[in-house]
Amino acid sequence: MDIKTFPIGPLETNCYIAVAGSAAIAVDVGGKPTAVAQFLKEKGLSLEAVLLTHLHCDHLYGVGELAGAFGAPVFAGAADAPLLDTELGRGGLMGLPQVPEFSYEPIAPGERTLLGQPCRVLATPGHSPGSLSYYFPEAGTIFVGDLLFYRSIGRTDFDGGDHDQLMTSVREKIFVLPAATVVYPGHGPATTIGDEMKHNPFFSEYAR
Repeated sequence: MDIKTFPIGPLETNCYIAVAGSAAIAVDVGGKPTAVAQFLKEKGLSLEAVLLTHLHCDHLYGVGELAGAFGAPVFAGAADAPLLDTELGRGGLMGLPQVPEFSYEPIAPGERTLLGQPCRVLATPGHSPGSLSYYFPEAGTIFVGDLLFYRSIGRTDFDGGDHDQLMTSVREKIFVLPAATVVYPGHGPATTIGDEMKHNPFFSEYAR
């Protein structure tokens, strides 16, 4: 699996394109997807799906345009659906623009096959009620949205956020995976599970 990162949108949300062979998936499309679409077309890639880690507006601005251009289904956690009736999900919060309309299918936690390989959809609430992480064990990668960042964690002061729940999600769903797993967050640089267990100040109990 090859992964290309596009920081796009008003909050420079990381849009990831994961590629295997001639197929690709997009994870979170938080802005105008012009560069993303150009990349897919130049490489002759088919877009298999758009995966959303959560339904906060800064991860959604380009979803409808990209999915529509490539005829790809969009998947997100069902428990985040109420957010689309608030400024946090539809836009307008803190002066952010409105999100263009898009449709999506709820995806349940469990085993899937994407890009011809296993994908484990993990329920990782805390930043939002329906936050999901997408783990690809064969590739040693996980897309976590705003659950966990390099040396930090996602904020939990928005409606539906829960600090204790987020900490539990990281400890019980993320830190149990192999230490070498590369973590792709919604903002900022990639990291690894082992590095965060040793150095993330929010989880000092794991430091050696």
